Amino acid sequence: MEEKKRWLEEEYASSPLRDAVFNTVSGDRVEPLYTPEDIGGLDYDEDLGYPGEYPYTRGVQPNMYRGRLWTMRQFAGFGSAEDTNRRYKFLLERGTTGLSVAFDMPTIMGRDSDDPRAEGEVGRCGVAIDSLADMETLFDGIELRDITTSMTINGPASILLAFYLCVGEKQGASFSELGGTIQNDILKEYIAQKSWIFPPRPSMRIITDILAFCSSEVPRWNTISISGYHIREAGSTAVQELAFTLADGFAYVEAGIAAGLDVDDFAPRLSFFFNSHVDFFEEIAKYRAARRIWARHMKEKYGARDPRSWMLRFHTQTAGCSLTAQQPENNIVRTAFQALSAVLGGTQSLHTNSMDETLALPTEKAVEIALRTQQLIAYESGVTNTIDPLAGSYAVEAMTDRMEEQAEDYFRRIEELGGVLSAIDQGFFQREIADAAYRYQREIERGDKVVVGVNRFQNENETLTIDLLKIDPAVEKKQRENLAALRSSRAAADAEACLSALSEGARGEANLMPLILSCARAYCTEGEIIAALRDVFGEYRETALF
Repeated sequence: MEEKKRWLEEEYASSPLRDAVFNTVSGDRVEPLYTPEDIGGLDYDEDLGYPGEYPYTRGVQPNMYRGRLWTMRQFAGFGSAEDTNRRYKFLLERGTTGLSVAFDMPTIMGRDSDDPRAEGEVGRCGVAIDSLADMETLFDGIELRDITTSMTINGPASILLAFYLCVGEKQGASFSELGGTIQNDILKEYIAQKSWIFPPRPSMRIITDILAFCSSEVPRWNTISISGYHIREAGSTAVQELAFTLADGFAYVEAGIAAGLDVDDFAPRLSFFFNSHVDFFEEIAKYRAARRIWARHMKEKYGARDPRSWMLRFHTQTAGCSLTAQQPENNIVRTAFQALSAVLGGTQSLHTNSMDETLALPTEKAVEIALRTQQLIAYESGVTNTIDPLAGSYAVEAMTDRMEEQAEDYFRRIEELGGVLSAIDQGFFQREIADAAYRYQREIERGDKVVVGVNRFQNENETLTIDLLKIDPAVEKKQRENLAALRSSRAAADAEACLSALSEGARGEANLMPLILSCARAYCTEGEIIAALRDVFGEYRETALF
C-alpha cells in the first residue's frame, strides 16, 4: 500500500494527463492503476473457483469454448414469413448456428395484421406472424429438431411458443426434441421496453403456467430469457442492468415457488440476455459478477440443490444504442470489440448487430459482415483457446467485486420497496433508468464522453453511402388477404370452441398452455387468442411518472 501511494504521489502525479474523464461508460471511477491491494479480500475458492464449478464466476462449463463455441445467432425478421424464411436459409448457408426471430410491432403487441392499430406497421420492424399458418411458412424447409430458435416476444410469448411447438409437431418432432428460448420477460417490459398487454399479476400467472408446462413437456426449452438488454438500451448503467435483471430473475423464481413448483424443476431452464456495451472491461466484469450473484442467491436464499439451478447461462447482443447513423461503417468496429467482451465474459450465445441497424433492418451484406465478425473471433483471434483468460487481472477482479457490491445494494433497496412488482408500481426502476440516461446524454453533449463521428472526428459534408433494406408496402396487403383466407377456410366452430375454453380456463386455475395449444391447432389467430384472455385479465395502463 505504501509503495502504491508513493508511486501515485511521485511518479503518476508528475506525469501529464490527457484532457479526459477517466470513468467507465456508466460513470464509475476507474483507478489509474490496480494492484493486489484492490482485490485483497478475494478468496479464490469462494469468489472464483474453477470453470463449471460453484460459484461459476469463471464460466458455467468446465471446458467452455474448448468444448463448444457459443451459438452464433443473428436477429432476423422482416416483412412476411416468406421473406424471413429466405433470410434464415441465407444465414444458415453462411454458418449461423442458431435462429432468432424478430417480430413486427403488431405481433409484439398481440394484434393481428388486419387490426386497425396495425396499419402501417405490418412487417416493418420484424416479421408478421398472425397464426400457425405463418409460423409454418416461417420455418418451411427447416427441421426444428435440428436447430435451436430464440424468439424475442413477451406479452404474447405463450402464443408464439404454441405456434412453434405445433410446427415441430407437424414436422413429426416430439415436444421433448425441440430446443430454444422465448424471451417471455414481462417484468422488464413494465420497467423499460413498454410492450406489455396484460397487468403484471395475470402476466405472472401465464409465466408460471409456461414454467410448469415446459418443465414436464418441453424440457429442452428455455422458458424465460431474463433480459437486461432492453434495460440497458433504455439508458441504464451497467450496474443497473445487472441488478434489475437479476432482481427480475429472483422474482420469477419466487413466483414459481409460490405457484407450488419445485425450484429445481424450472430454474435450470431459466436463461439470461445481456447487453454488451462499449466499455470493454466493465462489460466483462458485469458478466462475471452476474454468474457469481445468481449462484449464491439460488443456493443460499432459494435452496436450490441442483447445480444446474445455480448456473447463469446467458445470450448477449451487442449494443444497438451505441450504433451511430453518422459514419455507419464505424459500427462494424464497435460491434467487434463488444462481441469480444461478451466472449471473454463467457457468453453461451451471441448476436452481433449489423452496421446499418440504426437506420433500418439489416441488409444481407451487413448481416453477413456481422456474422463474419463472430466467426473471426471464434476461429482467428485465439481467445477461445483458454478459459476466462482475464481472471486474476487486478482491474477486472476489482470491477467484478464492485459490480457485485453495487448490485446487492440495489437488491436491498428493491426489497425495502416491497419487491419487484411493488417497485414497478412506484416507478422506482423507471426513474433510476431515466436519471442514468439523462446523465449519459449530458456527458455526450458536454464532450466528456467521445462518440466518434458524432461529437468528435466528424466528416464535413458526409453523405450516406450504404444500401438500406426497404419493406414493400405490398407485404401488409398480402398479410391481410392471407388472414381473410385463413378465417374463411378453417373450421370456425372449432376455433370458437377453443377460444371459449381458453377464456373459461383463464377465469379458473387451469394451466393455460394446453388451452392455447388447442387454439393454435384450430388456427385461431394471435389477436383472437389475446382478445379471449384480455376479456378476463384486462389491459395494463401505466401510471404516469414524468
